[in-house]
Amino acid sequence: MQSKLLILVLVIAFLLIPAVLAEDTSEWNTYGQAALTTGNYANAITYFDNALAQDMNYVPALTGKAIALNALGQYDSALITVNQSLVFRSAEPKALNAKAYALFELGRYNESIDAYNTLFTVQLNNANAYCNQGTAYLMMNEADEAVGPYSKCTSLDPLNFMAWDNLGLAYTGLGKYPEALSAFDQATGVTAKNATLWNDKGKVLVLMGRSSDALQCFDKALGIDPAFADAQTNHDKLYGAIQVVNITGTVTPTATISRIGTFYTTVIPTEPEVSPGSTTSASAAESIPEAPVTTVTVTKKTTYSPLSPFAVISAAIVAGAIALLVKRRVN
Repeated sequence: MQSKLLILVLVIAFLLIPAVLAEDTSEWNTYGQAALTTGNYANAITYFDNALAQDMNYVPALTGKAIALNALGQYDSALITVNQSLVFRSAEPKALNAKAYALFELGRYNESIDAYNTLFTVQLNNANAYCNQGTAYLMMNEADEAVGPYSKCTSLDPLNFMAWDNLGLAYTGLGKYPEALSAFDQATGVTAKNATLWNDKGKVLVLMGRSSDALQCFDKALGIDPAFADAQTNHDKLYGAIQVVNITGTVTPTATISRIGTFYTTVIPTEPEVSPGSTTSASAAESIPEAPVTTVTVTKKTTYSPLSPFAVISAAIVAGAIALLVKRRVN
């Protein structure tokens, strides 16, 4: 029993050694950075505060604290802290990224875009930063500006399927549907198990007039997430539109018989059309054109009556000839 108690005391003492021995700024910062890496953000802030208590202008601790505050959703505090850091080291990539991200999360998209542009002057390989800037452009309805950052993001991180999806959305907003479909294909090529990807891909297929392919995409989205309301709405509206067209196109033709032939009036089925300005499949049911009516002429059929004048005259001639022959034989 005493040995177990001794072991427990030694373990507790071992755990407390870093706190006892960490007496300078760099050591506290090291513990803070380790806590950041493992996701212990509250502990990280405590360690960084201990470092800053000894040196309030210590840039690594200020930057680390700002990153931890961002991770905890405390964006206003993060912005204050990171601005302190940038006063002493204006070109620090981690600090510039933390500032841009805090502005982005605060909805200050214009400022966030500018902050990311500043970051890109000193760091060109941050895929997440490019993606965040692209999203900021999309939030401002500037799809044309979003394409560039998303393209850089996907080139740096080709397995980022949501970056491909957002690139597809940007192209969709520009009316560049083939490019959008290519981006969605890349996204579903990375993973086929994300309902959002299939739903977004289905919507651009509707805009391209490929209703059957779009319906398959909505089916796949619902197969992954049966509670996905947007995919269900898109599926139902598109399916209803296709059903209307199919029912109209398979009506039994009505034949009209006349002496000069037979006419079949047939309703020809058409694919549903979607207005180019539409962004969802909802317009598919609203823009179905009226089915054209085509008249197909069947080859003329001529019939003869057994009591026609020609038949009566022929019979009279034959009867007269027979009567004359019989009369001659009798005489």
